[in-house]
Amino acid sequence: MLNSFIEGFLLGMGAAIPLGPINILIMNHALKNYKSAVACGFGAMSTDIMYLFLILFGLTSFVENPLIFKVLGLLGSLFLAYMTYGIFKSRKNTLVTKGAVVTAKGLIKNYLQGFFLTSVNPYTLVFWLSIAGYTVNQDLNSGMLLAGMFSSIILWITLMPYFVHKSKHKISAKVSYSISIVSTLLLGFFAFSLLLNVLREW
Repeated sequence: MLNSFIEGFLLGMGAAIPLGPINILIMNHALKNYKSAVACGFGAMSTDIMYLFLILFGLTSFVENPLIFKVLGLLGSLFLAYMTYGIFKSRKNTLVTKGAVVTAKGLIKNYLQGFFLTSVNPYTLVFWLSIAGYTVNQDLNSGMLLAGMFSSIILWITLMPYFVHKSKHKISAKVSYSISIVSTLLLGFFAFSLLLNVLREW
């Protein structure tokens, strides 16, 4: 059982750490407010849980439907483009070293950003389907594997934005501007790549 937990923990880290749209979004939120970043991270994790339950309850025929993948890809590219514009628009905003005030409504918005961005990413489905197959083939304890995975994901979405937020006082206005530009370019690249893949398969 411990082996299953460790494998799950490592798989969770492998899923959470790579630089992708959601991590870029979390980092940008963390530069302004820690709670906003964590809310965004938990929104993304909620999508993981949702897709996991779809698979566990045998709804793989729905999630494996090619049309579903195409629609998700199209929505994902559009939402990424929207988030790209938002970051680019706020590129000149200065960092507030004491942290921006965030309301409950703002946290809900951040949560939904993370949830929707991950929901419309078709590769999230592919990841969880592969995890389901891996669990069966390796004869692992499903409960411990999932416990390990979500433990590592929770650690990442709480600790990563914490360190980014705590180091923001060292970031100058020029560096902050550069981060926004790089984030814009990366998210724009992800949006374009996702749209291109959808158009190729349509």
